[in-house]
Amino acid sequence: MPQAQAHRFPATSGTVEEVLALGPDMVVGDMFLSPTVRAAYEREGIAVVTLPIAEDVPQSLAQVRTIADAIGQSENGEALVGEIEAAMTSSPQHGGEVPTLLWQAGGIVPGEATLAMQLLNHAGFASQSAARGLGQGAYLPLEEVLAEPPALVVAAGEERMLTHPALRALDGTHYRSLDATLLFCGGPTIPRLLARLGEIRSSLE
Repeated sequence: MPQAQAHRFPATSGTVEEVLALGPDMVVGDMFLSPTVRAAYEREGIAVVTLPIAEDVPQSLAQVRTIADAIGQSENGEALVGEIEAAMTSSPQHGGEVPTLLWQAGGIVPGEATLAMQLLNHAGFASQSAARGLGQGAYLPLEEVLAEPPALVVAAGEERMLTHPALRALDGTHYRSLDATLLFCGGPTIPRLLARLGEIRSSLE
């Protein structure tokens, strides 16, 4: 979510004591939530919903429905599902695929079985990291990108390696940026990510 919006909510380091002090009715956690922590919340009468990382659009839609149902907002959940499905249907379909390196903060790349890669492929881009044999979270140094550049570099971050001037000087390689927050979590970010990928594709044409 936008940073200004996020600042409206209290933050914790994730300890049980800090969370209990906030007096929540429900805790939504990921698959790394330990059984001990979960049991502590449940002893205090706090509902716990745990969700894995969504690897594709259907899983993301299922998670939207799970959370919406859990908080009694099923109608709003279905509205968001409809927005996502409409974005998937209406996003331009292109012939051919552009060899693309989606490069994230820390110099890592997404794996094939990820939501980001599914949406990249949906928008008509082909994973260059997969062609290099790199899996989820693999590190790709700048030197290797310069030595074997793809047709397109999409940098999701602003650190020096991802924005190095040498990337823009490559012959035959296009360079585009992407707001890194569009790769977080899925759900409402999906339509915005598809819109940005559509802009990138249009700019290449």
